[in-house]
Amino acid sequence: MASVSVFRGFLHGRTVPLFPHQSQLPVTSILIGSKKLEYRSNGLRLYARYSDSQSARTQDLFTSRLQESMEKLPKLVEDIVQTSINTGPRGAVRLAQGIQAVIGVGSEWVAELSQSRNSPSGIPSQLQLGLLSPLYLRKLFERLGATYIKLGQFIASAPTLFPEEYVQEFQYCFDRAPVVPFEEIKSILREELAGPIDSIYDYIDPTPLASASIAQVHAARLKGSQADVVIKVLKPGIEDVLVADLNFIYVVARIVEFLNPDFSRASLVAIVNDIRASMLEEVDFKKEAANIESFRSYLESMGLTRQATAPRVYPECSTKRVLTMERLYGVPLTDLDSISSLVSSPETSLITALNVWFGSLLGCESFHADVHAGNLWLLRDGRIGFLDFGIVGRISPKTWGAMEVFLGSIATEEYESMASALIEMGATNTDVDSRAFARDLEKIFSSIQDLDTEIVVATATRTNTNATAISANLVVDERQMNALFLDVVRVSESYGLRFPREFALLMKQLLYFDRYTRLLAPNMNMLQDQRISIASNQRTTNPNIY
Repeated sequence: MASVSVFRGFLHGRTVPLFPHQSQLPVTSILIGSKKLEYRSNGLRLYARYSDSQSARTQDLFTSRLQESMEKLPKLVEDIVQTSINTGPRGAVRLAQGIQAVIGVGSEWVAELSQSRNSPSGIPSQLQLGLLSPLYLRKLFERLGATYIKLGQFIASAPTLFPEEYVQEFQYCFDRAPVVPFEEIKSILREELAGPIDSIYDYIDPTPLASASIAQVHAARLKGSQADVVIKVLKPGIEDVLVADLNFIYVVARIVEFLNPDFSRASLVAIVNDIRASMLEEVDFKKEAANIESFRSYLESMGLTRQATAPRVYPECSTKRVLTMERLYGVPLTDLDSISSLVSSPETSLITALNVWFGSLLGCESFHADVHAGNLWLLRDGRIGFLDFGIVGRISPKTWGAMEVFLGSIATEEYESMASALIEMGATNTDVDSRAFARDLEKIFSSIQDLDTEIVVATATRTNTNATAISANLVVDERQMNALFLDVVRVSESYGLRFPREFALLMKQLLYFDRYTRLLAPNMNMLQDQRISIASNQRTTNPNIY
């Protein structure tokens, strides 16, 4: 290793002449310890010969890496230049805002560091890591705005890609976002719909139904048909900020991979591209409209429109930044009291939701990848309503085939099959001890039934009947859900496995459904019940399974 270090240091800063033929290159000999180093250079290739064969192999590796880097350099420069052009002046604005954010969070870190210096317990690990610690990085993301909040949400939802402590800390990024004033919302509507608002909508509620990091939703009524709708409006400036931020993150990832090839093997740029594609798709409401229409077509082709629905899209008053949809009325699947007043069997409604969702994995171009209680409702007419198709997943045949085996093995508690399925699904360059892996998985899944499910029960007296209403709501603890999944990921990674993002999306939805099952059908085994179909023959004509 000393020879390599000296060799690298010797080459650094030396002007190497360009010669057309290797035979014309001057030969220089250097004696390092007992080893004689001879080298030739043509500016692009370095030739080294050690008297020791092991040193020669080491030098060949260095030469190969240097040559590979030189070959990739033009493409790196081209990518940086093109990305900078695409970003334009907004990049400079975001740079200034970023500096302000770093100074703000950095000042907070310095203040807390000063206070902890006199602590008998020493400086906490969070402070030792500085702004790269989970806590301060999350605070920095929140100051940087919508893009980084969405990035934080992506980190929180992707335990296959990020360390556990970061996944847990970034759960806080799911908190409610600030509300955009209604006057700004109206301005966006006028601009996007190219006309007076009152020529399209008879009424718009100025108080938003919801406000997220990138969009805001208002209730409204269409002019003419008087149909109740909701309007999803992209918040002002979000698109420019998003493009500038994501381009910056991409450039950083490219440079890091160039400087350290180990990050290339970890697919750093691929992960960033996945994040970028996911976020840009979420702010393009035309794509969300297409996702909704695809799901509605799936329901119609499968004869499921009496069992489930998704909101109808009104394309004539929808654009890339505005999405006008049918307003659905219902209650979340966690509102047990309201569900019991709408249907006689909450368990049957849950089975319907499960079969419709499982069927969409194969029967639809994409599947709903965010079925938390706010997006999965029991409607007043007894159907299941799927809302918000901003986050969808697309599963490859290979991943689904392995996922089927994985789910089946959970139901039958066949851990060797489970291990084989995960090995098939994950990317690895090493041989995996499947039996040892199976034993570790058994330890994890044997603890699932021991998970605490917190149900908050509230009572209230109805004013019209004096009857007591009981409302049971499931408290969905994101940290507990992710902890279970992280256990599977952590054990898998200890065997050299890395999973595609599809796996994380699927597992997250299954954990949501597991919680709904505990509330609405506590005696039902979601993966073993014969009324629920998770097999490949989803295109069935048997209506009884829904």
